[in-house]
Order: sequence, then structure tokens, then C-alpha cells
Amino acid sequence: MKKRLRLPILIILILLALVGYFRFTGTMEALRLSDRQVIDLDRMVAEIRNSRLVFVGENHDRKDSHQAQLAVIKKLHNSGVPLEIGMEMFTATSQAELDRWVAGNSRLDDFIKFYSSQWHLPWHLYRDILLYARDNRIPLIGLNVPPEITRKVARRGFAALSPGERGQLPEVVCMVDPPYMDFIRKAYQMHPGSDRSFTYFCEAQMLWNKSMGFHLKRYLGSNPHRTVVVLAGIGHAMKPAIPDEVFKGTGYNYTVILPDMSDQETTSAESDYLVLFKRLLPT
Repeated sequence: MKKRLRLPILIILILLALVGYFRFTGTMEALRLSDRQVIDLDRMVAEIRNSRLVFVGENHDRKDSHQAQLAVIKKLHNSGVPLEIGMEMFTATSQAELDRWVAGNSRLDDFIKFYSSQWHLPWHLYRDILLYARDNRIPLIGLNVPPEITRKVARRGFAALSPGERGQLPEVVCMVDPPYMDFIRKAYQMHPGSDRSFTYFCEAQMLWNKSMGFHLKRYLGSNPHRTVVVLAGIGHAMKPAIPDEVFKGTGYNYTVILPDMSDQETTSAESDYLVLFKRLLPT
């Protein structure tokens, strides 16, 4: 009996030793993709602080993505850059609720209920960003279209929208550069269907991109001295999506920052920087 217990006890002792030897740091660095140089976040923020748009992409369900977004927001804010935060997670029609929150006129419980009506992921993932915006009076911008609109387009195509619905939206067709089309096709693999349904799926992606870009342009025009940090999924924040599709050649300079995706290589055609997460270091 004693011999049987020795091995599990030994494993436990080794694990405890490793916990003592390693520590979680939560620190981040950035890989500048133009020259593949690793720099600290302070250097990155110094390089991007004159951008009108800073797209910080996310894996929606990854806490480290949101920690990186908050780190960029904090460093830009602390450097004196006047900010607004544009969010895929809220619709443009929800703007009044976002304004009340930033002004400090919403109870926390009420705002959490409102958040849950807008976005399907747990509150705790975005809590620190939304509290920081409120506590520092950083305006929040709802960028998205109502989900029933995008669902309708994904199922039946943009042409299925009523004249009234289309009148509130930019025109949408499934026509993008080949590399981004490849990205959309990979995303579509999780939503199998006919070739025609792929077109509808593609039109829904374009609707997201163009609508969010439309609302961003409107706010930039009304607030010419502010920088907008855009929080959106990687598929919308990467260069071939909203940045190039909507803002290339418009005179609005932009920077794209994505989280490190270790399962695939990201190039300068997709992003300007990658956030690198340093999770375990020797004590």
C-alpha cells in the first residue's frame, strides 16, 4: 500500500516545486511585423499614437485578448491621446445606453443586463474594459447592426432585406481580395452549406465590415481630434477587412494590432503588430 502511494505523492511534490519555480507574469510584448522586431508595449504605443484608428483584434472568448486591448487603451490614454472606443459588441442603435454608462448614469446591474442583451459572451471578459471607460469618461461607440439583420442576410442574402432595412445600410456584395476571401472560406467551413449559402455567409461578413466602417467614419467626422480604438474579432480587425476595405485611401491613417495566433503565421499584410503573451517565467 505504501509503495502505491509513493508515486502520486512524488508527482504532487514535483508539481508544487514547479509552481514555486514558475510564476504567471501577465506581461506582454509586441512583435512589429514590418521588421520582425520584438518591442515593449510602451514603444509600440509611441509608434502608433498618431493613428486616427487603432484596430485591436480579439479572440472573443480569450481573456488574454481583452487584457491586451485594455493595456493598449490604458497606455494610449495615459500618454494623453484623446480616445473613443468603438466596439463590435454593441449595435449603433444602443448608443444612448452607452452614453449613459460612460456618464455614470447607469447602475452596474442594469448595464450588465443591457450588455447581455447585446452580446452573447460572459460579462467578465469585457468587464475591465467597460469599467475603465466609465471611470475615465472615455466615450464608447456601438458599431454593429442588429443581429436579426445579419442573421437574415446570412440565411437569405442581402437582397432579402426590405427597402427600409437596406436604406439604413451600405450596399453589400461578396467581392473582396483573394487572401481575405480565403479567410472567409475557412470561417465558412464551420457553417457548411451550398455554394449559394456561402455567398450569403460572405455577404453577412461584408455587412458587418461595411456597417462598422460606416459608423466609424461618421464618428471620426464628428470628432476630428480623437483617436478611435476599435475592438472587434480578428476577422473584422485584420487589415484586409474593415481597415483596407473601408479606410484604405480615405486619408484616415490606421494601425492594426492582433493577438499572437501561434497556430498560424501572421504577416504585415494582415497586421502591423502582434501582441505576445509571456505567461510563465522563472522566479
